[in-house]
Amino acid sequence: MKAFPKHLRIINGLLTLILISNWGCTSSTQPTTEPVVQHDTIYVTDSYKVTGVGGIFFKSNDPQQSRNWYAEHLGLSINEYGSLFEYREGRNPEQKAYLQWSPFGTKTTYFEPSSKDFMINFRVGDLERLVSELQQNGVTVLDTIETYEYGKFVHILDPDSVKIELWQPADSTFTALYEGKTTK
Repeated sequence: MKAFPKHLRIINGLLTLILISNWGCTSSTQPTTEPVVQHDTIYVTDSYKVTGVGGIFFKSNDPQQSRNWYAEHLGLSINEYGSLFEYREGRNPEQKAYLQWSPFGTKTTYFEPSSKDFMINFRVGDLERLVSELQQNGVTVLDTIETYEYGKFVHILDPDSVKIELWQPADSTFTALYEGKTTK
């Protein structure tokens, strides 16, 4: 049996992460800093920190061909960036939320200073508060917070020098722009 290409194994792992991150959501919207321990796993429920996965970005030899392949064979609804996945927030099921899947060209500089072939975007509840805490704890924050109509963004590095994009979303913008054009 032929092994999956490296980028497909990465995508499979990231999609598994998405399912796991959305499965454990609770109905509580009250922030807490007390970790919950279940079965030797620590669940931190700080609502201003990561609330889900917002995007999966990976390098591709031919991004358009990748988008077309995923549309044809796996049924993704594609746009100029990749595919926008629509789901319901676990803490607020009436609220639509979005995850962007995007192939980038192999020569992209967007993942720098990381040399990895992928980047993850995490949704967060309060970007200013989180960035302040990260800076106090010595985490490498690569840029300043930028605000767009679809949310606020900043980039950090993890201990393995993987660039992480943090996003405080404005989901209503995606709903207005892409209603009926998402992968569900």
